[in-house]
Amino acid sequence: MRIVGVDFSSAPRPGKPITLAVGHLAENPAGDGPADVLHLDEHRKLPTLDSFSHWLAGPGPWVAGLDFPFGLPRPFLLAQGWGVKPDPAALQPTWADVTRRIAALTRLELVDRCRAWTLPRPVGDKFAHRVTDGPSGASPSMKWVNPPVVLMLHAGAPRLLAAGVTIPGLCSGDPSRTALEAYPGMLARQVIGRRSYKTDDPRKDDDGRRGAREAITAAIESGRMGVRVAFGAGLREPCVLDATADTLDAVLCAVQAAWAWRRRDRHFGLPPDMDPLEGWTAGACPAPAR
Repeated sequence: MRIVGVDFSSAPRPGKPITLAVGHLAENPAGDGPADVLHLDEHRKLPTLDSFSHWLAGPGPWVAGLDFPFGLPRPFLLAQGWGVKPDPAALQPTWADVTRRIAALTRLELVDRCRAWTLPRPVGDKFAHRVTDGPSGASPSMKWVNPPVVLMLHAGAPRLLAAGVTIPGLCSGDPSRTALEAYPGMLARQVIGRRSYKTDDPRKDDDGRRGAREAITAAIESGRMGVRVAFGAGLREPCVLDATADTLDAVLCAVQAAWAWRRRDRHFGLPPDMDPLEGWTAGACPAPAR
């Protein structure tokens, strides 16, 4: 199976493109020997959102882990007048319905709705959280600064819908193209804790950050999450040398996609009772070992 990790940007450009890590997974079905091996074949750069849409619409089969949230918190959605109800089991709009609502808003209109939610709330409790935010450690998907996660959702989720991909637990589409939400920080923290491993200013890169990227790279080579990364020629060095860590983050997303693909017969390792509007980060919940 072709496995892709996507380090996403809501405003890509040639100097800060969307970064893909593309590989293929050699599985160990018995589960009694060496870990599955994710062979990394290439790093790919997409300089525009249109080029990202074009890639999404390309032929499968592939399964991809994408570094942006696919949904907004249910408490926030309840306040938007979109027909969302408190009980996820109740009859209500689908993820596709809500995503079309989001796509119909401009970036500024969506940010204004998020800001209106936070204004009356006390410091320390400004943002609503998805259920997956706790186990994944991700920022709330309605944040618009530091990091601008809701802008990534606004740019990414409607494109997934338009491309007709399958998103387990959220949307049925082309079964040969499967998209999963990923969060590279979840894996990175398992190795280095809260240490910084990236910076967008090359002048601020230092031995500490480079050492952290080396530690993360070595960890995924050894088989984090039961998936061992085997780098093709010349593909390991950028994971350590890229100060932004976009290259490394794309590989971490690919590891999460491979982990989920291995559990495709068990809902991709996702909770069977996951909220069908909020979404879930691949690998953020325990799953039985194979």
